[in-house]
Amino acid sequence: MLYEWLKAFHIVAVIAWMAGMLYLPRLFVYHAEVPVGSARSEMLKVMERRLLKAIINPAMVVVWVLGPILAWMSGFYASPWLWLKFALALGLSAVHGIFVRGVRAFAQDRNLHSSRYWRVLNEVPTALMIGIVLLVVLKPF
Repeated sequence: MLYEWLKAFHIVAVIAWMAGMLYLPRLFVYHAEVPVGSARSEMLKVMERRLLKAIINPAMVVVWVLGPILAWMSGFYASPWLWLKFALALGLSAVHGIFVRGVRAFAQDRNLHSSRYWRVLNEVPTALMIGIVLLVVLKPF
């Protein structure tokens, strides 16, 4: 029964992490299009910081704590599909790091990227998520 509870919390954390990873770059798109120092820019800074600190960061920590525990408990740690899933999750974590730098840059009014850059980067978490879900559901190898 413990395994099912941990799996449920892992899935909830994944959903929260992905929700934030899909929404934050959209905020960056809007932020890149407004004048520095404007009221809207200041509002977006607050939204970005809160989203990162209250949802995205804690969710990622829970995912990375529970994921390896579940892999060990299930015995899937020896499966090649799981190692590829871990690699994709590491890629998602790298994108998370890029987003952390984005929040810091916008907070200091030092964003160097266009809204187009953030639009393109917004698609990367989606692609990684699709790969992860396919691996988990299909367990192809």
